[in-house]
Amino acid sequence: MSADRPVIGICAAIESAKWAAWEVVVNLSPRTYSLAVQRAGGIAIILSPDDVVAESPDVLLDMIDGLILAGGSDIDPGSYGAQPDPETRGTWPERDRFEIALGTRALERDMPVLGICRGMEMINVIQGGTLKQHLGLELHRHTPGVFTDHRVQLAPGSLAERVVGGEHTEVKSAHHQGLDEIGEGVVVSGHADDGVVEAIEMPDKSFAVGVLWHPEEDERSRVVGALVSEARDRMKAASR
Repeated sequence: MSADRPVIGICAAIESAKWAAWEVVVNLSPRTYSLAVQRAGGIAIILSPDDVVAESPDVLLDMIDGLILAGGSDIDPGSYGAQPDPETRGTWPERDRFEIALGTRALERDMPVLGICRGMEMINVIQGGTLKQHLGLELHRHTPGVFTDHRVQLAPGSLAERVVGGEHTEVKSAHHQGLDEIGEGVVVSGHADDGVVEAIEMPDKSFAVGVLWHPEEDERSRVVGALVSEARDRMKAASR
């Protein structure tokens, strides 16, 4: 491992994919996540859902310096004690089990954790919160396969503001769900103009933040770089 290149684990989605003559279930991660980590000076590793690791997440967490809970399909409502809405679809409970276990333990260890879109929702679920299963708001997803541009306001003095680099930012968004009941220890630190919660953090942790938008899709964004920087600083401190 390089002394100045922290290893960032990116949780993979599970999806059905088709190419050439094949249609199979795959572990999937948009390349923009890895590129954002690499641009910031980190090493990106894609983490495949694994029920054995979910039983003993330290085995995997010992290999990485920071964790990204990435975007993707809807979280199984059973994970937060709800019945599925007709608009909730494409769930993969094995991914949920893996990310809940990994995220829970990473937060217990106070590792740097960044939740993106579904990943922000996952942080809230891990902390006992719930989700609104369908917002139905055009501001956040108006065309399938296209990111929507809109504005987010961050709370002054928050970790989210520091990570973003200002009290407001233009973001790229693509989601139809959002937070409902806020989990234990979670603080809301950002909103869209229509009031949807867009950023959360956990003040009792050194670096645990979630954003509902997709910073990996914007090369100007500082969000992924802030996670990498935090992980690098901890590596340097540990080596002294």
